[in-house]
Amino acid sequence: MSLEIKIRRDLDLARQHMATVELIGSLDTATAPELERELLPVMDGKLRHLVFDLAGLKFISSAGIRVFGIARNRMKESGGQLAFVNMQPQIEEVFEIIKALPGLDVFRNMAEMDSYLSARQLRDRDDD
Repeated sequence: MSLEIKIRRDLDLARQHMATVELIGSLDTATAPELERELLPVMDGKLRHLVFDLAGLKFISSAGIRVFGIARNRMKESGGQLAFVNMQPQIEEVFEIIKALPGLDVFRNMAEMDSYLSARQLRDRDDD
């Protein structure tokens, strides 16, 4: 099975330099290197939020989990955040079984994530 990767960058102030990566298909040994190559230029120092939309992801292997781990580490190093939305039950089960990426934010959908980010930004602004 193949993997379709759609990357959208939002550079407006409300989104604070956010990129959404929509994955459709299978993230496995054959497709993980392609995702990793496409992510590298996206994860620059200005990116604050990297969101994986997994609504269309049907299968993930350890190679796919590894790419998510690399992305998490890169985002953490630059002070950014990694989140997942629309995780399908079979993918969520893999995450639960291996507990590979503790501390990640997983949201039911984009609206829930937007609400969380808005609240966080308000809190951060109030702390200044």
